[in-house]
Amino acid sequence: MAPLEAIEHLAGLPAQAPNPPYLGLWTRLREFRIDDLSDLLTSRAAVRMALMQATPQLVSARDAAAFRPLLQVVQERHLGAASRERLRGADLGQVAAAARALVEQRPYTVKDLGVALAERWPDADPAALGPAARAALPLVQVPPHGLWGAVGQPAYTTAEHWLGADAGPRATVDELVLRYLAAFGPATVRDMQAWSGLGGLGEVVDRLIGRLVVYRDEEGTELLDLPDAPLPHPDTPAPARYLAEFDAMLDAYDDTFRIMDDRDRRDVFAVPGVVPGTVLVDGFVQAIWTIVRKKGAATLVVRPLFQIPTRDVQDLTEEGERLLAFAAPDATRHEVRFNSAERATPAAARRGKPRH
Repeated sequence: MAPLEAIEHLAGLPAQAPNPPYLGLWTRLREFRIDDLSDLLTSRAAVRMALMQATPQLVSARDAAAFRPLLQVVQERHLGAASRERLRGADLGQVAAAARALVEQRPYTVKDLGVALAERWPDADPAALGPAARAALPLVQVPPHGLWGAVGQPAYTTAEHWLGADAGPRATVDELVLRYLAAFGPATVRDMQAWSGLGGLGEVVDRLIGRLVVYRDEEGTELLDLPDAPLPHPDTPAPARYLAEFDAMLDAYDDTFRIMDDRDRRDVFAVPGVVPGTVLVDGFVQAIWTIVRKKGAATLVVRPLFQIPTRDVQDLTEEGERLLAFAAPDATRHEVRFNSAERATPAAARRGKPRH
């Protein structure tokens, strides 16, 4: 796939930091280059904005226009009662209108937008006014933030101002569910709801059931998918893969048991709000990775959750060298280093073959 096609196929990529979407596309596509995504962002063919689960996502301009109205309720619910209380009487609709007038003159960071809005609502907390505006308005991050290696806080303007009023048609909730299944099926209704942040999707599935196929997993749980979706044989080899921070595979399911068990999940999600880069071996999370830069050298440090077989270490070393060539081409030296395993036996081996 071309990068924009892949972004749309996945219905977006988590984008809580500038680099993860680049790495997410690199691990999925052949011959992906940093400029491939940077060009999409600077040409406005793709944007970063709060969508699923009210978190920043990299999506195409078409999907930004299609998805954001459907997910408005998610943004406002994420704002929460505590933040609304700190607005101290500032009406959310009026805050949105005032914020639109500001950010369509020039991009603002959320912090600076809150300070500017506090001039009109001096009793409100500026730290609440900025997030309130971001929840109420379809705001997109403006480059250079979001480009590879960018630092600093993102600045925002409205999607309409950045993309134009005719960026594309709105999607229906039925279409959103079908897009999710095209990317991540087979899946449960709870998976769809966890991915999107929307509730009540059981009614949508009931309406679509004639267009779907139904499977049962080993525990009898109902899994839904599209009729023409690929369903590889269970013994199909899954190559070693380095997943980006916040990768969609770890964020797309209510039940991540298909790629890690509860003990491994606690290791991966040890720090609230942080999802580290992870390593898949045979389609299952077996390690955490990071790149350390020091004195011009770049070292890919792999921390196995348990002992990885020698043949897989070789595959991961080769894939890791490719990752370093992509992510640190300017380094004077590349090295892939494996730390000691935290335990000898993988949880997946203790309980049988993982579900893919």
